[in-house]
Amino acid sequence: MSGATRLHHRRWTVANCLTAFRLLVAAPSLVIFALAGWRDAFLWMLAASFFTDFADGTVARLTGGTTRFGARLDSWADGAAYCAIAVSLPLLFPRLVAEQWPAMLAIIASFVVPGVVGFAKFRRFTSYHTLLVKAAVGATALALMWALWGGPANLLRAAALLAVAAAIEELAITWLLKAPLSNVGSVIKVWREQRRSAA
Repeated sequence: MSGATRLHHRRWTVANCLTAFRLLVAAPSLVIFALAGWRDAFLWMLAASFFTDFADGTVARLTGGTTRFGARLDSWADGAAYCAIAVSLPLLFPRLVAEQWPAMLAIIASFVVPGVVGFAKFRRFTSYHTLLVKAAVGATALALMWALWGGPANLLRAAALLAVAAAIEELAITWLLKAPLSNVGSVIKVWREQRRSAA
C-alpha cells in the first residue's frame, strides 16, 4: 500500500465519515427541509446531526482514530451545522425565535466569534474541542431539541450561559497560543503547558 493510500485510509476513518455526514448531508438537508417547510424531516435530520456530532468524537477516542484532519473537519462540520440551524429556525419556528432570540443570539455568537478571532490570528479555524465547549454543545443540543419538540424553552437560557463561558475560554486560549493546536482540553491545561515550557 502506498503512502498516499495509507494517508487516505487514516483520514477516512469511521469517525471522520460521521463528521463528513454532518458537513455534506445533514447541514444542506436542514436548509432544504426548512425552505420546503418540512418540520418533521428537519427535526429528525437535526437529531441525526446532533447524534453524529456526539458519536464521531466518541468513536475516534475508542478506536484511537483522533487526527488533526478529523479535528479540522469537525470544526468545519460544526460551522456548517450552526449556520444551517441559524438559517432554518426562523423559517420553521418563528415564534420560538421571537421569544428566545437573546439566548439564541448568545449561543450563535458564542460559536462564531471564537472561530473568527482564531482565524484572524492563525489564518485557519481553531479546533480546540475543550471540555467546556463539549458541555455547551451538548446542553444546547438537548435544550434546543426539547424546545423544538414543544417543551419549555427556558433551558435555552442556561445553555446560552454555558456557551458564553465556553466562548470566553476559547478566546483566552487563542490569546495564549502562539500557534494553533487541536483538542487542547482547557485553558488551564494550555496555561500549564506554557509555564512548563518557559521554565
